[in-house]
Amino acid sequence: MAVRHYTLDFSLSTAVDPASTVSGLLSIFHEQELTETIHDTAGHGYLATFVGKNGRFVVLRVHSHGLVTVDLQCYEEDDIAQLDNLLNALENKLKVLLNGNITRIKKLPALLRGAKVDRYWPTADGRLIEYDIDKVVYEEDSEYQNIKILHSQQYGNILVLDGDVNLAESDSAYTQAITGSGKENYAGKEVLILGGGDGGILAELVKQKPKMITMKVIDGCKKYMRKTCGDILDNLKGDCYQILIQDCVPLLKKYVQEGRTFDYVINDLTAIPISTSPEEDSTWEFLRLILDLSIQVLHPSGKYFTQGNSANLTEALNLFEERLGRLSCPVDFRKEVVCVPSYLEQWVFYTAWKK
Repeated sequence: MAVRHYTLDFSLSTAVDPASTVSGLLSIFHEQELTETIHDTAGHGYLATFVGKNGRFVVLRVHSHGLVTVDLQCYEEDDIAQLDNLLNALENKLKVLLNGNITRIKKLPALLRGAKVDRYWPTADGRLIEYDIDKVVYEEDSEYQNIKILHSQQYGNILVLDGDVNLAESDSAYTQAITGSGKENYAGKEVLILGGGDGGILAELVKQKPKMITMKVIDGCKKYMRKTCGDILDNLKGDCYQILIQDCVPLLKKYVQEGRTFDYVINDLTAIPISTSPEEDSTWEFLRLILDLSIQVLHPSGKYFTQGNSANLTEALNLFEERLGRLSCPVDFRKEVVCVPSYLEQWVFYTAWKK
């Protein structure tokens, strides 16, 4: 059972007298059989809760600085028409009571809390996004992370790793950007993909007939992300690719010891951490290790591609760029900002190469 949470806000040009404002609303609450309880705010305006027999719960507050807020909570199965009538009646009555003193009215769509299918996921910079997700297609806990594939009516199936939106079937812009935006020729080249378990990068690159692609994989994607990966994940080995299901760090260290190099290394493991305290965040250390090992296995004329993070996270991006300047092998880099549809934010991608 889920709960719907409605909000209605009135921003005022000046503070109002709570007693006169609230008294004009009481008849509406009484008509809905809502029982009032007034709470002491120690002089900070008026606060009351109203509870109905059907489980409806309303919080009415007249703030001392000039704001009136109404919060309505009810069960998901409650009569939506009745709820709309209640909110509309409160809004219309407040317009009359506060006539000439209203600078803005804001009523948000209902927030559905505790639902079986979660529709709310944050952007990298902390903004809450409500997706049109209608079902959980796949979920499991692997050795490394929680994996969900959710269905969106607009974006198709969406891969969510440890609570972060990773990739949707609509996000070909991501795949294009992390493989060089169509400017690279992969024919006959050795390519190493770190991560990329959705199969989109692999499916894109095999079209160009590279010499060999080595990558890791997430099993659920080959069944539920077919619009992204096609049938490329059905077999762990093909004419020009092999998929390894193992930790990439020992593999990279092995390649370094063997002196093996690649024309392209594509790191699709994780975004740049949003933390700006690298010394306190082990994810930064993991990122530094992967970055350093990747550059070591890169051919002298090769290129390293990786995602960054939201373009709004300038401090974290700057920290990453500083680390590019402190690798064991000097590198140059460039970045590209791309709009990835399901992210609903601008995303930064990096290309690096040895000096």
